[in-house]
Amino acid sequence: MSDENAQTVELDADLEKIFEQLDALPISKAAKLVKAMEERWGVSAAAPAAVVAAPAAGPAEEKEEKTSFDVILKAVGDKKIQVIKAVRSITGLGLKEAKDLVDGAPGKVKEGVNKDEAEKIKKELEESGAAVELA
Repeated sequence: MSDENAQTVELDADLEKIFEQLDALPISKAAKLVKAMEERWGVSAAAPAAVVAAPAAGPAEEKEEKTSFDVILKAVGDKKIQVIKAVRSITGLGLKEAKDLVDGAPGKVKEGVNKDEAEKIKKELEESGAAVELA
């Protein structure tokens, strides 16, 4: 795409020299330069693409959609027996199934629960010594 732009935009010799110097920059320095230009001149190189790609209503819709959560057991910790007991009481699984779920961490303990229930489950598991994440 930059080749197309180079062919359609004709630069005088001075600008072409600057363009070649920019072309030779490592990506980290080029990114730093872009940030400096955006701050100094109050412009944004990504603004037009961002407006097209992510309309303002997008993030609001995401928040509205996030009504169900998955409770994920990330790590068991030192109190494996207490975590197994908590998993059994939360899920209603038998001893072997709860132990398998705990031994197989990370794994989903509960899926599609509302936020309040997910927070309650997370708190119960964390109190038993587990590391938990809501997704």
